[in-house]
Amino acid sequence: MSNFDYKEALKAIPHKPGVYQYWDDENTIIYIGKAKDLKNRVSSYFNKDVLSSNGKTKVLVSKIRKITFTIVDTEIDAWLLENSLIKKHQPRYNVLLKDDKTYPWIVIKNEPFPRIYWTRRIIRDGSKYLGPYASISMMHTILDLIRETYPLRTCNLPLTEPNIDAGKFKVCLEYQLGNCKGPCQKYQSGEDYLSNIEEIKDILNGKTSSVVKQLKEQMEQAIAELNFELAHKLKRKFELLDNYQSKSTVVNSSITDVDVFSIASEEKYAFVNFLKVMNGVITQTQTLELKKRLDETDEELLTLAISEFRTRYNSTSKEVIVPFDITVDEGSNIRFTVPKLGEKKKLLDLSQKNVQFFKRGKIDQYEKLNPEVRTERLLTQMMKDLRLNQLPRHIECFDNSNFQGSFPVSAIVVFRDGKPSKKDYRFFNVKTVEGPNDFATMEEAVYRRYKRLLEENQELPQLIIIDGGKGQLSSSVKALKKLDIDKKVTIIGIAKRLEELYYPGDQYPMYLDKKSETLKIIQQLRDEAHRFGITAHRKKRNKATIATELENIPGIGKTTADKLLTYFKSVKRVREASQELLMEVVNSKQALAIHDFFVQEKAPQE
Repeated sequence: MSNFDYKEALKAIPHKPGVYQYWDDENTIIYIGKAKDLKNRVSSYFNKDVLSSNGKTKVLVSKIRKITFTIVDTEIDAWLLENSLIKKHQPRYNVLLKDDKTYPWIVIKNEPFPRIYWTRRIIRDGSKYLGPYASISMMHTILDLIRETYPLRTCNLPLTEPNIDAGKFKVCLEYQLGNCKGPCQKYQSGEDYLSNIEEIKDILNGKTSSVVKQLKEQMEQAIAELNFELAHKLKRKFELLDNYQSKSTVVNSSITDVDVFSIASEEKYAFVNFLKVMNGVITQTQTLELKKRLDETDEELLTLAISEFRTRYNSTSKEVIVPFDITVDEGSNIRFTVPKLGEKKKLLDLSQKNVQFFKRGKIDQYEKLNPEVRTERLLTQMMKDLRLNQLPRHIECFDNSNFQGSFPVSAIVVFRDGKPSKKDYRFFNVKTVEGPNDFATMEEAVYRRYKRLLEENQELPQLIIIDGGKGQLSSSVKALKKLDIDKKVTIIGIAKRLEELYYPGDQYPMYLDKKSETLKIIQQLRDEAHRFGITAHRKKRNKATIATELENIPGIGKTTADKLLTYFKSVKRVREASQELLMEVVNSKQALAIHDFFVQEKAPQE
């Protein structure tokens, strides 16, 4: 900041609402902001506490060489001006508005017998434009509804009164098909055509209830006059409009004209959803993605998005529904509402549901292209949820398995970067524990595992998970203390009953949200350890059972039985082996005993 005296610059800035611009040494605008009080807002950037705690702001401030500002009457004016200036200059450190597509509009052309069609170009010729529509399919659905309900011309002929009177035009195929009533040859009057246009305007503005009511009255009158052909046509219109209204109406029609906004934030991005409601009908909706540049707050991002949406959609709604209080000056003609109950709360919930869905979709899409980003996010979330002091890139989980106290096995599974590392899975045959003692078995397994890691100078995990409650956790901590590493790693226990998590020395368990990704990973670890433990236990039990069968042979003990199984892999191969082949493992006397044993086993019993 040696080339810039910010104290001198601050003297010229008033306590007024407005927009400020920061310029760098190349005379380029690098940041634009709005403020209710320009002096207070700009001064805050140079606060020592802010500069020491926010690295991004510190970088921005270091590049400022000039400050300019524009005073406006109200903060709302500041929003609008800020939005237009950001679009024009696209400063490096401002939030990036990533959605700059040209959306389509439905136009009611300013001409005799107006045409209705969609366009992406707005021409200031007095035509009425409705939209823009973020959903192309919804726009076409509305246009199809209008064309099916109201026969309108699609030609671009200059249907002025003199031209029609002169007989310059003839009806086309659209007239023959019933898609147009032939105003070009006075088969349809201008008054009748324009009355249809007014009804269409009401539909496009969400005022379908009055049109439906009018159609119902006309239909009943046609029936009373026994004009059943007309009644059938009116009934078809009525059904189309009533169906369209039932799909569109989400709140009470007394909510005549409001804008609804909600926001969902991530570390680097934010997403804002907008709903336009007219007479109880959502007429427009869109979600905008914003890229953060300077750790902006949700309030700052939402106010920017509100300005962008209201400008884009030419909204003049006096009431804006938002998820939290937004500070605006008393001179504003906009009323911000944070609903707690009722129809407006339903609208806000709908908007929030949409923005969360949009956010999840965007994040999933990005993480599919960048798997390492998902890994970092999951590990960061686990670190936060489990109160760790480092990312749990290496996690180990223990589980015990036995059958009525027999054949006890302790299994350990390893996850690296949130994924199973099966080559690191291990199981321990219990050596020091007699009988069914789950606590002592867990202590032995944990001790043997980390004693070996220390002896081989291998890295310790950042997180150890014990499948069990307080008892198993205490036994595991005891093993870590023997090795003097209880302060070096984090260890927790997970109980099966309510999925509660226990920490050493903490009397009360911690509960994670059942939908939490952290809990899902812990459950995956626990289930994988249980599966692996059961598999190891079953192998041990089967091997013991098979070994016992061989030990029933006279002259064959446990050691010899194990040798035979190691060499032949199964009892079946031992049974089928010749004496000569058996003698490669045992002596001739033992080979004869084995051969005779299985020969007798095959002999028929009387």
